[in-house]
Amino acid sequence: MSSSRKPIGVHLVGSIPVSTAEDAFRLAATHLSGYLKRMPDGEVGERDTWIRWQYAKIASSPQLTPSEKKNIYVPVAPFEIGSNVKSAEQIIFPSLGYADAAIDSFGIFEALVEEGVIPGYVRFQVGLPTPLSVALLYVAPGSRTMFEKAYENALQDELKKMLDVIPVKKLAIQYETVSEFALLEGLLENHLEGDITENITDRVARLVDIVPKLADVGLHLCYGDSPKDGKGKHFCEPEDTGYLANVAGRIVQKANRKINWIHLPVPKERHDDAYFLPLADFDLPGSTDLMLGLVHQTGGTDGTKRRIAAASRVLNRYGVATECGLGRRDPDSIADLLEQHTLVCEPHK
Repeated sequence: MSSSRKPIGVHLVGSIPVSTAEDAFRLAATHLSGYLKRMPDGEVGERDTWIRWQYAKIASSPQLTPSEKKNIYVPVAPFEIGSNVKSAEQIIFPSLGYADAAIDSFGIFEALVEEGVIPGYVRFQVGLPTPLSVALLYVAPGSRTMFEKAYENALQDELKKMLDVIPVKKLAIQYETVSEFALLEGLLENHLEGDITENITDRVARLVDIVPKLADVGLHLCYGDSPKDGKGKHFCEPEDTGYLANVAGRIVQKANRKINWIHLPVPKERHDDAYFLPLADFDLPGSTDLMLGLVHQTGGTDGTKRRIAAASRVLNRYGVATECGLGRRDPDSIADLLEQHTLVCEPHK
């Protein structure tokens, strides 16, 4: 990308620190109209801290019980599957809650499209965790494999419920691959047999293929944003985009349908070429948008421009985003942060 050409387009990862979905839609439309292809509902209420709300949903399954084992990254007891459970089909989740939330928010989304607040071409975006991400944080290692299959079945049921109400051409599904990178970095106990990257990418490609081809589907790859001292914190700092590029590239190769976008994080202090260099050979189809999470409050617009300059020495085509959702940010800072996106990129053509 030449130094005179700006990135194109903006991606919102998901959470926004507002009270209602309507607040989130109106805020995004006010500041980012023309820059977004898809719009999330802000993941308001109990959904505001990614998958933390799923712990209670998992606990509602009578086939799962909290164990006495500890997970150093999560302050809750991981679940174990009862010894009398012999297959994933025996594990029942009354509801994961994603479809109910999506259907409620889509009604508001459609009303705002009719009102002219949201452009008609914008799709309604729903974020879903990978079953492996959930299992790695909330399930004891010996129970993860069976749990994963059960949770994947339940997640597929949630998607079917959404599609019963939400027109397929108006829906965009984002799969969120997070805990997998803690596994790749050696921070979580590995229960998988064989190559870790192949296991991860096989699973995500299968999830991608579940989404009907007339719907959009994208990937959010992340190194976490856990609150610490009032600020978001990665579970570890990536050396570069190596793991991210490898995982994303393998998923694209394995999936049997188009992936509409891939979102990758950029730590606030990384404005060096070395961070982006693994993306130099990133063989991404022209129909897939690469969105880089390089917009940060830290350093303001000048800091973001430094990260863009480094990325542009390696990449010719990408858009911008924050590196994770905004749910843990100061609500009073969000309008300025959204405006910062428009100062460093061009709207979608």
